[in-house]
Amino acid sequence: MIRLYNVLREFLYLSSAEEPKVITPESETLETEADPNLGLNKALDTYRKLIEKNTDNPTEPLTDKEQSNLENRIKEIEEREVVEKIEDHDPVEIPCEKGKITIGPPTLTRFEQARIMGARALQLSLGAPPFIEIPKNARISLDISMEELEKKVIPITIRRVLPNGDYQNIPIDYFI
Repeated sequence: MIRLYNVLREFLYLSSAEEPKVITPESETLETEADPNLGLNKALDTYRKLIEKNTDNPTEPLTDKEQSNLENRIKEIEEREVVEKIEDHDPVEIPCEKGKITIGPPTLTRFEQARIMGARALQLSLGAPPFIEIPKNARISLDISMEELEKKVIPITIRRVLPNGDYQNIPIDYFI
């Protein structure tokens, strides 16, 4: 196969002294302005089609009232301000007062509880001193860390962060 390829390549190379020209069709240049709202218009068309299909009776068209409501919703969407540039924002610490947790729920989430218990259980298993008397029913370090978390004696602070980078440091004893 390689031999055939080499023979054909030599044949083509020796057969013409001119450079082979690649014939390409001339592309037509269309001078149209790009619509800046093309994505928005496509999304609105799709939204219109979905609303028109999702009526109670899909074979009948929308009533005049439903059609006017749809047009009003589409106008509201078109008039929304589009944020094109995100301004730089320096993260700021939101002060935390006892009983006033402004970011997230006033209780520990299950993910925060799992993270705290896991970290504390690891510390205990590596020889850290417990903050409470070890319960008689505790078999593993996770049992001790669960008990410490229930009594809120672990000196850990939770940092909750907002999407813009602002954060709040909340000590465990502030949670309900």
